[in-house]
Parts: sequence; structure tokens; C-alpha cells
Amino acid sequence: MPQMTAVQITRPGGTFEVVKRDVPEPGPNKVRIKVQACGVCHSDVFVKEGHWPGLQYPRVTGHEVAGVIDAVGPGVTAWNKGQRVGVGWHGGHCGQCVPCRRGDFICCQILRITGFSDDGGYAQYMIARSDTLALIPDSLPPVEAAPILCAGITTFNSLRHSGAVAGDLVAVQGMGGLGHLGIQFASKMGYRTVAIGRGKDKEPLALKLGAIRYLDGDAVNVATELTSLGGASVILATAPNSKAMSDLIDGLGVGGKLLAVGASADPISVTPIQLIGKRRSIQGWPSGSARDSEDTLAFCALTGIRPMVETFPLEQAAAAYDRLLSGKARFRVVLTMT
Repeated sequence: MPQMTAVQITRPGGTFEVVKRDVPEPGPNKVRIKVQACGVCHSDVFVKEGHWPGLQYPRVTGHEVAGVIDAVGPGVTAWNKGQRVGVGWHGGHCGQCVPCRRGDFICCQILRITGFSDDGGYAQYMIARSDTLALIPDSLPPVEAAPILCAGITTFNSLRHSGAVAGDLVAVQGMGGLGHLGIQFASKMGYRTVAIGRGKDKEPLALKLGAIRYLDGDAVNVATELTSLGGASVILATAPNSKAMSDLIDGLGVGGKLLAVGASADPISVTPIQLIGKRRSIQGWPSGSARDSEDTLAFCALTGIRPMVETFPLEQAAAAYDRLLSGKARFRVVLTMT
């Protein structure tokens, strides 16, 4: 009798359902991962609510996957059974479009997304392409490694490509799932890190995470305060609030960059005059490739950076999803498999 595995699938209409399936076999150039933990990301809402174009149901979502290689398919030579690996947003690339030929796989014109294009990690087992795997260091347990594969790589990768150098003033807007990691990365990279949030109660945590100063948006004009500090080289905007991002632009220094990673559908408001006089700019940043994920995991292992997580068993995926959307999670929600 085939071995069975439990998965949480979504169907049209946005419902979660636990079902049993045969444990899948990996095809050519693919591996089977025994999932140990999978982060619940706000982007999973696109799958559950059917907002992503071209989705096919039923679908197992989840793109913050940490586990162990359980089996390798034909043609896999770089990976072996028993290795600890993770899979993030990057679920495959064509290798032929212009971005791919330049090595910019995350911007592939027909990018495959884990948990969107193919089944993801809300399951006990999943299949992944071997070129999407990132090695997980031994010092990172699965529940801490999983969120690093989306929230972690997005903040780490954007900061390391931002152009800021050690000693520069870097502000991190938002202290949620991305922001609490962004503060840690900015501090460990040697930036003068300023945390931006709402409410005085967040200040102790911001300072503990590595910020040298906390700015309460409810009490001060944040742009004015940043200007008084010399102006930010980079403002990493992690909270998906376009108005809040717009209000920060005047806090950028000469050549300063607003780096938007908090996904919002609303427009950012800015005038050319705000940008021209001080050579300011606004840039977005996606997560990154498997190699970028591996770099992020290694940096976390080296520096002691860790996400703050709440865990739920796989069977409670719906409750975990609701907890994330409530805004009360501290700070990433992770499913665990038994």
C-alpha cells in the first residue's frame, strides 16, 4: 500500500482542507523534502483568496519551507538524501529569458513560485526542483529557518544591494514580520540603525534588536527627525502602508533611497522636486534566488539573527493563517509537521 501524507490544500472559495495523498515521487532534477516547518506568509492570501492570476486548484500553498531531503530524482547530483534544505519564493526559472541569462533568476519572465505555480510546504512532504534548494546550517532549527526563506531573504538581500555602507544611517519602517528582521540585519551590517514604528511600547524591543534609536510615528514627525540626524541613506519600508512610505521621503539624505519591500497596491505619492534636489530615489526589491536564500541563512547562523515566531501544527493551518492576518502575531507564524 502506498505511503500517505497529510497536506493542507486550498480550493476555490478560499477554504483550507486537510487531505491525505500518496507520498509523491521526485521526477528528473527534483527532490522530495520531508517538511519539518513552513512559515505562513501574508502573500499566501493571494492563493487562498484566488487573487493571483492563473492559479490552478486545488493547491498546497506555503513558500517558507524547511526540511530534509527524503529522496532524490534522476539527474540530481548536487544534493543527497538527509541534507537539511529550504525552499523559498523562488520555485524555478526558465534559464532562457534575458534576466535568467544574466543570472537574475528571481526576475525570470516566467518565474515559478513555490506554493503558487506548484504545491508548497503546507504538507508533510513536497517536491522541489534541485536548483531551488538552499542549504540550512546546522545551528538553525527548522522553525527559525523557515521565515528566513521569505521575510529574511527579502530584508537581507535588499539591504546588501542598497548601496549603503557601514556607518551610514539606515532606517527601518515597520516592526512586524519583515521589520523585526530588517532591524537586526541593518545593525549587524554595521549601519546606524533607526527603527520606525507606532507607539512608545515598541521602543524597548527596537533597541534590543539593534536599533540605536526608535522613532514613534505617533509622537514625532519622522522625516524631520531623520533629517536632524543627517538624513537616511536608506529607508527600508517593510510595512505595507503607501501613505506612511510617502511621508518618509523627505527624511532621505543626499542620494538617499526609499527601499520598498512592504507590498501594497496603493500608490506612493512623491513630487519630482522631492527627488531631484537631493538625488533621492525609490526602489522595489523582490526576495531572491536559492543562492541568496543560502547566503541569508548563513549570515543568520554567523551573527545570531533569529526571527521571533509563533508555531501551530499543520492541522491548524486555518488558525495560523487567521492569526497572521489579525496583526497580533509576534512576529512570524510557522506550521510544524509531526
